[in-house]
Amino acid sequence: MPREQGRKVVATNRRARHDYTIEDTVEAGLVLTGTEVKSLRQGRASLVDGYAYIDGGQAYLDAVHIPEYNQGTWTNHPPRRTRKLLLHKQQILKLYAQVREGGYTLVPLSLYFSDGRAKVELAVAKGKREYDKRQALRERQDNREAQRAMATRRHLGE
Repeated sequence: MPREQGRKVVATNRRARHDYTIEDTVEAGLVLTGTEVKSLRQGRASLVDGYAYIDGGQAYLDAVHIPEYNQGTWTNHPPRRTRKLLLHKQQILKLYAQVREGGYTLVPLSLYFSDGRAKVELAVAKGKREYDKRQALRERQDNREAQRAMATRRHLGE
């Protein structure tokens, strides 16, 4: 059987980019059971409430929902269990220092397979205030209107 190549995205956390200001990102491996991998390969996962934390020199991913595998039996996994993240010691220490600094949290941005291995993209993020969110939406809307105006001008000019 040929080995998987490339990157296959399973789930993304679009809400995180709206609610947080992303400072830094890091890729981490996941410790999963067999039925979790099979469920992920079917493209079933939700990162909406997920977060990561560091405890005792280890990194963990919590509150990520990976539903039970359909054809699983008594070997099925609990959908919202705490999963260990695979990171180098220096990466863990760096993330721990950034989170301890204050106001920062570890948020999963996407869950994907990279060359057949399950990975999660973690972000060191700071929560946005309500007015920051409104300002970002306003800027995005203004940019969209400007692009639309330039496109209609380009089509009318030709």
